Amino acid sequence: MIAVMGATGRTGKRVVESLLRAGQAVRAIGRSEQSLAALARAGAEVRVGDPGDAGFLTEAFRGADAAYTLLPYDVRVPDYRAQQDRMGEAVVAAIREAGLRHVVALSSVGADQGVGTGPIDSLHAQEKRLRALAGVNVLVLRAGSFFENFFEVLPVIRHQGLNADVVEPERAIPMIGTRDIADATVAALRALDWTGFVVRELLGPRDLSYAEATRILGARIGQPALPYVQLPPEDIAGALVVGGFSEDLARLYVELGQAINAGRVRSLEGRTPANTTPTRFEDFADELARAYAAT
Repeated sequence: MIAVMGATGRTGKRVVESLLRAGQAVRAIGRSEQSLAALARAGAEVRVGDPGDAGFLTEAFRGADAAYTLLPYDVRVPDYRAQQDRMGEAVVAAIREAGLRHVVALSSVGADQGVGTGPIDSLHAQEKRLRALAGVNVLVLRAGSFFENFFEVLPVIRHQGLNADVVEPERAIPMIGTRDIADATVAALRALDWTGFVVRELLGPRDLSYAEATRILGARIGQPALPYVQLPPEDIAGALVVGGFSEDLARLYVELGQAINAGRVRSLEGRTPANTTPTRFEDFADELARAYAAT
């Protein structure tokens, strides 16, 4: 039995579906019974509850041979770090109480830093908690920035005719499709071939700048001259708050962008065949274009 947190999310759903197709018993964990219904029909056990409730997670993990864990978040929370710490502590307590022996944990490139990387700081703290678990084999997957983040800028492109962020236009960073993270997770959960605390990076097919990604997306939506504009931190923070972010998370998002500009959010391994994943942004841009047409 493999337990999967975030089973209706971008990585978790694909993990559950892939494991089920392989004949693996899966326990899908999420917050909404309605959202989990399709996975239940596909053959998964489902557990519905609060990912910040250690008691709930303990029962969801109990009897499983391995688990995929992550820290869900809500952009509206007034204190992002407090929320992440609550869930992170619940996950670790449940792993310990349920007697899990193998865990795959989603993290991020830049989680080695611990200070000044905005939302990624909470993943550094979670890695530290997981590292302290005795007798548990933990595989941490430090992924690059998600291609899927570009879904959030489609309304901006539609209404303002540009893409904008605080990140420098030509600052190339690892970017990855979440399907590749899910596939790496599935391979690890089926193999269970690591011992102790292990960190693996997942970097996408190549480093990509926001300016280049914007040009690729622009070409797909019939706007080959679509510009990327680097805005001042206060402008980006304000726009995020208008878009639904809490002031706290907007501030942390800007801090992350500034850490990227400073070169602090980077691969430690360097690019290798093992951490280079296959899905190209050029191919993923077709999905973005379909979503843009529907906006």
